[in-house]
Amino acid sequence: MRRLSPARLAGLGVFLLAVVVLALWLLPSDSYIFLPDRAHPVDPLVKIAGRKTPHDPGGIYFVDVFVRKATWLERLFPSLREGATVVPASAVVPPGTSEKARVRLDRRAMTRSQEVAAAVALRAAGYKVRATPNGVLVDQVVAGAPAAGKLQPADVIVKVDGKRVLTPADLRSAISSRPVGASFRIVVRRDGSLHTVVVRSTTDPQVKGRPVIGVLVGQDARIELPLSVKINAGDVGGPSAGLAFALDILEHLGRDVDHGRRIAATGEIELDGSVGPIGGVEQKTIGVRKSGIRVFLVPAGDNAAEARRYADGVRIVPVKNFQQALRALATLSKTQ
Repeated sequence: MRRLSPARLAGLGVFLLAVVVLALWLLPSDSYIFLPDRAHPVDPLVKIAGRKTPHDPGGIYFVDVFVRKATWLERLFPSLREGATVVPASAVVPPGTSEKARVRLDRRAMTRSQEVAAAVALRAAGYKVRATPNGVLVDQVVAGAPAAGKLQPADVIVKVDGKRVLTPADLRSAISSRPVGASFRIVVRRDGSLHTVVVRSTTDPQVKGRPVIGVLVGQDARIELPLSVKINAGDVGGPSAGLAFALDILEHLGRDVDHGRRIAATGEIELDGSVGPIGGVEQKTIGVRKSGIRVFLVPAGDNAAEARRYADGVRIVPVKNFQQALRALATLSKTQ
């Protein structure tokens, strides 16, 4: 049997290593990776009947997160990419659902965020907007919580223990009316039909003794706008661009919102103008920084604290509601 020379053995070893690295780089794992995306201008996406797109040196920008299957190399060495976060599949695609269903839910959340953003902006501009509550929209189900596997994002809660539920306050009242550990019969509207699930409450990890079921919710409503507002966000999904949409719509309506600056914004917006927390803050902050934008409006609290860790020269402006965002931008224009 002919023996290989040391040089040939070394060459074979390098070749095999290259094959392994290539396979690790190309083959998808069973995990997902979150990656930064650059900030995108909202102006070209918004069309309002009878209004022209504003033209100034500034503009409102939204920022998204790339979400896809991680390769095996990315799963083993996520630090190879700046801002990369690798998560298990269950954190992106809840058990019992599919990737296609997740995309559909994200797009439905985007559609709702556009309607709500238009309503908030038009009200701020002095228009009359009708919004009739239809129930409580499930925005997110906390992993490992009692509601996990029973409730889904985009579910609309309409009854708890036989009583009608129209607002998030109604839901909180119903859950808090009974002690921790109690079971609730919850009726939800899902894909046009009603479903009943039984969910047991647990203790709120942040407020001792307060019962929760483990969902983040918003207001589902039938919204009637006095003007036709269209937003074409393409394949972008999720509710986190709501604040940016509302700011840009108000700019289209004639208000100087950006004051000549390029402004990035993220946050889910509700009908009362409140700005709720979102995910992917690390990736979004890095995306804003790489886009050369120096002001980033972020939901107050944990989101703002996380954004500051990756800001590196970007001014993080925490906001709790739409009016506060407008005041903050007006203040920035006077001080800088």
